[in-house]
Amino acid sequence: MKTSSLVAALFLALASSGCATRPASNDPVVVTVADWGGTPADPAQARRHTITHITLHHQGEPFTPGTDPRQYLRKLQAWSRNSKGWLDIPYHYIIDLEGRVYAGRDIAYAGDTNTEYDPSGHALIEVVGNFEEVEPNQAQLDAVVNVMAMLAQKYKVPVENIASHRDYSDKTVCPGAHLYHYVQGGYFKERVAQRLHSPR
Repeated sequence: MKTSSLVAALFLALASSGCATRPASNDPVVVTVADWGGTPADPAQARRHTITHITLHHQGEPFTPGTDPRQYLRKLQAWSRNSKGWLDIPYHYIIDLEGRVYAGRDIAYAGDTNTEYDPSGHALIEVVGNFEEVEPNQAQLDAVVNVMAMLAQKYKVPVENIASHRDYSDKTVCPGAHLYHYVQGGYFKERVAQRLHSPR
């Protein structure tokens, strides 16, 4: 049976069992833009959108242990605005090596990408590191599941709409082969489905 069929079957079974959605108290703690030293985007320049998809990205560059994620985010915000001319950091949530979650662009505003796909409607999650070269660690994988489950619950996104950058563009390997393995194999869809329907 294909992964999509397995996920659909899991959803139906869990829904028919009457299990409740996971408690909001299990949502990840998110470091705010103010807490990492960023500045808010100008809403007059923003493209507002409605979340219908959850899309995974990677940094695409090495992120060595000991790197300050707050400094990385400040540099990313400055580069996004000054070099790319974007509204803000292109991603809505960023996950560091320890699995900590940081707020990026306001979720109400559509993200940006260097490729041809239109990210309107997509909640964008970036995991730091280059996963063409390294494996994601368990803390990062768990954080991805937590953020995806939070987004799926809040915006009523079906698990079938969980994917990655390379699923919408043939001009990128993002989120890297070692992280894409978990997308392609259904790991995130299955874990999010289980989380959404776990008993209180």
